[in-house]
Amino acid sequence: MSDNLFNNNNSENTKVVLITGAAHRIGATTAKLLHQNGMNIVLHYRGSREQAKALQKELNNERENSVILIQADLHITNGLSALIEESVKAWGRLDVLINNASSFYPTKMGKATEDQWDDLIGSNLKAPFFLSQAATPHLKKTNGCIINIVDIHAERPLKTFPIYSMAKAGLVMMTKSLACELGPEIRVNAVAPGAILWPENLDEVAKQRIVSRTFLKRQGEPNDISKTILYLIKDAGYVTGQIIAVDGGRSLNS
Repeated sequence: MSDNLFNNNNSENTKVVLITGAAHRIGATTAKLLHQNGMNIVLHYRGSREQAKALQKELNNERENSVILIQADLHITNGLSALIEESVKAWGRLDVLINNASSFYPTKMGKATEDQWDDLIGSNLKAPFFLSQAATPHLKKTNGCIINIVDIHAERPLKTFPIYSMAKAGLVMMTKSLACELGPEIRVNAVAPGAILWPENLDEVAKQRIVSRTFLKRQGEPNDISKTILYLIKDAGYVTGQIIAVDGGRSLNS
C-alpha cells in the first residue's frame, strides 16, 4: 500500500493533510500550495504511480521528509481504515482530510449500467463517507477539518451525467450532515468548482458557451480551488457546513 522510505514524527506542530486523488489536476495543485504553506502531505493515488512519485520527489526536494505516498483503491471499503491509519502513522497526527478523488463520465439514461452506478457513487460519495468516518477519531484530537470537492452540478444537474450529478448532490448533503454530526471538534465544508478544468473531448464552442455564462467571463484556474481550500484550513475557524462555489458566478446564472 505504501511506498515511503521514512517515518518522521518530529514535526509536532506541523499540520498533516491527506488528499485523495492527489497525483494530478486539482489534487496536485492543492498539494503544492498546502506544502508551500508548511503542511506535511499524504498523497493518495490509485493508478497514477509515476505522477505521484514525481510530485513527491519535487516536494520532498523543497522540504525533506514532508510528503508520503499511499496507493489505494477507494472502492475497497474495508481498506479505507488502513489508509487513514497509515496516514496518521507517518507523523503521528492527522489534521485535514480532503476528499478530492472522483470519477466523471456520462451515463445517458437507457444506457447506464450498475457498474457505472457503483463506480460513480463509490468514488464520489461512499468512499468520502467511510474515509471521513475512519478519520474522525484522529481529526477530533487535532480539532481538524474535512473538505469535500463537490461540483456546481450537485445543485443543477449536468445533462447526460445523472449518476455523477446525484453522487455530488449526495456529497453536498454529506458535508452538511457531517458538520452537524462532528461539531464542535471537526469542521466540515465543501468547495464546488465551476469552469476550472475542462472534461476531455469538449470542443472550443462548448467551452466558450460555458465561460459566457459566468459573470466574470473567464475560465478559472486550479489554484482558485486550492486557495479556497487553504482558506478553509487556516482562516475559517467559524465556518462549517458550507458549500463554497468557485465558479465565477456561473451557478447564479440560470
